[in-house]
Amino acid sequence: MPNDLPPWKTVYYYFRKFQRLGIWQELNDALREKSRAKVGRKLSPSAAIFDSQSVKTTLVGGQRGYDAGKAVKGRKRHIIVDTMGLLLAVVVHRADIDERRGAGFVLARLSKLRVNFPRLSVIFADGGYSGEFETHVKKVYKWMLQIIRKPFGIKTFVLLPKRWIVERTFAWLTHQRRLSVDYERSVKVSEAMIQLAMVRIMIRRF
Repeated sequence: MPNDLPPWKTVYYYFRKFQRLGIWQELNDALREKSRAKVGRKLSPSAAIFDSQSVKTTLVGGQRGYDAGKAVKGRKRHIIVDTMGLLLAVVVHRADIDERRGAGFVLARLSKLRVNFPRLSVIFADGGYSGEFETHVKKVYKWMLQIIRKPFGIKTFVLLPKRWIVERTFAWLTHQRRLSVDYERSVKVSEAMIQLAMVRIMIRRF
């Protein structure tokens, strides 16, 4: 810990207390609205984008699994962001949980927060979430899930509309040393660390 901060146990006590009370989420919401207002956006987004990122864990224990598609043993971070790339909701879970089930977790989390997003109507995602999952999202949450697909026949990298926004947010997060891998025993603490990182990113813009 830096010398100008209290002992680590005191800092960790308040960090966990803020996590349990939902203060990190409230700070994210307040700073996101301030960031949107600063550039002339309405406080509530009308569109969002979601995706997942598989990251390695350390030997501290806790939930983890093997993502065969990414060849990563650890956890997945499912995030939903607005069109500025600012965090709306996050869920961290074992890496062996498939994409659609994990997406269901983060959409359920977003639904609990929907009072903050009265204008939200469409959510963008990649082709891995197409099919019955689109119907499920519309039926359960009343949001339209719009799938962004890679142009047919293109095998090389191509910048896809909207999709690059959430990928940029993942890049912001992994540039934070604490998030380069998942160091936490608890997935709830992992989620709080992501929220805290976004708070830091937004504060530095003012």
